[in-house]
Amino acid sequence: MTQNSTEIVVGGLVLAVAVGFLAYAAQVTGVQSSAGSYPLTASFRSLEGVSVGTDVRLAGVKIGSVNSVDLNTETFRADTVISVKDGIEIPDDSAITIASEGLLGGNFVEIVPGGSPFMFEPSSEIEDTQSAVSLVSLLLKFVSGSGE
Repeated sequence: MTQNSTEIVVGGLVLAVAVGFLAYAAQVTGVQSSAGSYPLTASFRSLEGVSVGTDVRLAGVKIGSVNSVDLNTETFRADTVISVKDGIEIPDDSAITIASEGLLGGNFVEIVPGGSPFMFEPSSEIEDTQSAVSLVSLLLKFVSGSGE
């Protein structure tokens, strides 16, 4: 009987540690439900380095994440849905760009606020987009001396 109860206690501890690890991993990676946020859409020519879960930042502060990425087969652009935390209002003339954390860092989505007194409504489309700049193609142009 003692061996059986010991196995139950050890199994319970392992299960508790696993649940704690999953909760910690979700918190660190920023995985959260979409409650308390609203969606915005944007269409990019290139989303190089961006995928579902990528940070959306405003002034360097994380305000949301990328929810979905789909290829529009008619326009051949990447249609993207982002979520922005409730309470953060974004002017409707703002731009959205793909920015890099540095030469070796990853990419993130950056919102550059405009000056309009009107704000985006949920599910609005941000029309002013700037795609990712490929560092490899820039280096190849520099090395080859291409002026194009």
